Amino acid sequence: MQRLYDFLRRHPTGVDTFWALPLLGLSGLWVVFDLHGSERALSAIFAIGLCLVVALRRKAPVKMLLLTAAIGVGQLLAGIETMPADFAMFVIAYTVASSPTVPRWASRCALAGALGGPALSAVRFRSAFNQRSVGESIFFAVLLTVPFVLAWVLGDSMRTRRAYWAQLEEKAARLEKEREAQSRIAVAAERARIARELHDVVAHNVSVMVVQADGAAYVLDAAPEQTRQALETISGTGRQALAEMRRLLGVLRTGEQPESGEYVPQPGVEQLSDLMEQVRGAGLHVDFQVEGEPRELPSSVELTAYRIVQEALTNTRKHGGPDVAATVRLAYQEDDLDLLVEDDGRGAQRELYEDGGADGLGHGLIGMRERVGMVGGTLAAGPRPGGGFRVSAVLPLKPER
Repeated sequence: MQRLYDFLRRHPTGVDTFWALPLLGLSGLWVVFDLHGSERALSAIFAIGLCLVVALRRKAPVKMLLLTAAIGVGQLLAGIETMPADFAMFVIAYTVASSPTVPRWASRCALAGALGGPALSAVRFRSAFNQRSVGESIFFAVLLTVPFVLAWVLGDSMRTRRAYWAQLEEKAARLEKEREAQSRIAVAAERARIARELHDVVAHNVSVMVVQADGAAYVLDAAPEQTRQALETISGTGRQALAEMRRLLGVLRTGEQPESGEYVPQPGVEQLSDLMEQVRGAGLHVDFQVEGEPRELPSSVELTAYRIVQEALTNTRKHGGPDVAATVRLAYQEDDLDLLVEDDGRGAQRELYEDGGADGLGHGLIGMRERVGMVGGTLAAGPRPGGGFRVSAVLPLKPER
């Protein structure tokens, strides 16, 4: 059954030709047994033309409509009464009204023919149908008009329904493309987030490891105990960096399970104490202060606060100069979280590195601004009066309405 349905859809003209053959046979019998002389020959030509209309109605609907109109006028002028082949007029009226590719003017012409044709036929063949009064003629005209109009109305409703389904399919295709575009945008945003995470992780941990390695090399012979502590710090920092990088790079994998079952959780404000200890172990004096009552924060705010402090302290070690000290202040407000990281190093020269000017590699401030902007906060960074550098951020705890 499905194969037959597919065949009929692929070969509509062949199907129409198949249905035209019985109509041609009935019309031939009618011509042979009911007509005589020249009227028989002319009726045969008209019957063949109407059967051709049925066969080619979907291939050339407008041309077949014009052919039908010409045959109908010819029947009226020649006085040929209704014959079986006239059924093609119902078929072409429905076809023209239902086809979405047919111009609207052709559909209106078919409607005009459906309304006017039966009336003209009733008047022309009034005596043939034994109509003795005007009332009988009107009744006969209405009786013939109703089937033609119903065929046109059915076709027009099918045209409207097909147009509606076509709009639904177009909308579904458009939504699918939009969904794919949104997926690509989400993937790009996720990759950008991972790039920022990797920058923070690598910049911080590698700088700690470099500082510790330099210190260990300096005191290798004079203070073996300090050398051992430095190597332990390098080892712990390297493991932490690998764990975080494995978590971030694991997001890029598709269809793979993490080796350890679960990824390392995102760092937050609770891990700032560990960060301070790590930084102090690297030789940077840091004063860490917490104001207000600590409470649970949104995960995005916690991660942003941690990364800002981590990036600011990393930049202090890299660009602050020797004997630099830093202060980190975390203040819990009613509606926001305030962050302040400042140092007493070479603040006036820092912006060259931070914006990628001097070495072309620094993007710390740019990453900070992106992170703060994602949570709807504000960031201020620049040289501090009296020397040093200051990074101040305000992170809202409630979404904006």
